[in-house]
Amino acid sequence: MKNFILILFLLLAAGCSTIILQPADFSWPVESVLLVNDKGFINEERHSFEINVKPIFYEEFQDSNYVVGKEIRIICNKDGYFYFTGTGFKNVYQFTPIVSGLKLNEKINISDSISLKSPAFNQKINAIELVDGTNKYLINGSEIVRVK
Repeated sequence: MKNFILILFLLLAAGCSTIILQPADFSWPVESVLLVNDKGFINEERHSFEINVKPIFYEEFQDSNYVVGKEIRIICNKDGYFYFTGTGFKNVYQFTPIVSGLKLNEKINISDSISLKSPAFNQKINAIELVDGTNKYLINGSEIVRVK
C-alpha cells in the first residue's frame, strides 16, 4: 500500500510540473522586409507571423493613417527579442513576446536629427547589426553602438 501511495504521488507531482524547453534559439537568419496592408498589419508567412504595426508608426511619426504600402524591417535575435525599424525612422523598437502579442521593451534612439534612409538588419553572433548606407550600428539587447 505504501508503494502504491508513493507511485501515485510521483505521478501526480510529475503531472503538475511545468515543461521548459531549453535551450532555444529564436533568431531569424535574415531580416524580413514587409509591406503594411490596408488594416495596418504586416504578415510574415515564412515565420507564421502577423501583427498590427500602426502603433509603431504613430510612435515614430505621430501619424498612423498613411501606413499602407510602407515597408517595415523586422528581425528576431537568439533571445527572442524582435527589432523593428524602417525608412525615415530615428529609432529601433525592441519588443518582447507576450501572450497574443509583443510588448515594447525598449525604444532605442539612433539619432534625434537624422532619419534612416535605407536601413537593413543583419544577424551577427552576439548582436543585431543595423546598416544604413555607410553607417553601421551594433544592437546588443537594448544598447546600440555605432561601428566605424
